[in-house]
Amino acid sequence: MMILVYASVFILTLSIIMMSISSILSKKTFMDREKSSPFECGFDPKSSSRLPFSLQFFLIAVIFLIFDVEITLLIPLIITMKISNMMNYSIILLFFIIVLLMGLYHEWNQGALNWHL
Repeated sequence: MMILVYASVFILTLSIIMMSISSILSKKTFMDREKSSPFECGFDPKSSSRLPFSLQFFLIAVIFLIFDVEITLLIPLIITMKISNMMNYSIILLFFIIVLLMGLYHEWNQGALNWHL
């Protein structure tokens, strides 16, 4: 048991030393304004390089991701159709699709699917 404690302390100490050395060696001592500014073929940029983020696009992407994951959860239901009881299978599938439709209706009610600028 003590061997595990000694090994854990040794590994922790070694990793802290390695992280400290890498942090010290990788420090940048000189921050140049030109190096930290966006590069546009040697010219000053015409506009800000930090464009505002579209929250509406992000919401649509998250909704797509959620429904995409739920579709991948439907695939095993199709595969197990042959080996399961048809009544149980129908109830589970119906419940799952109702949950999907309720989520879609909720997103629609919240206005996440409206694309007004």
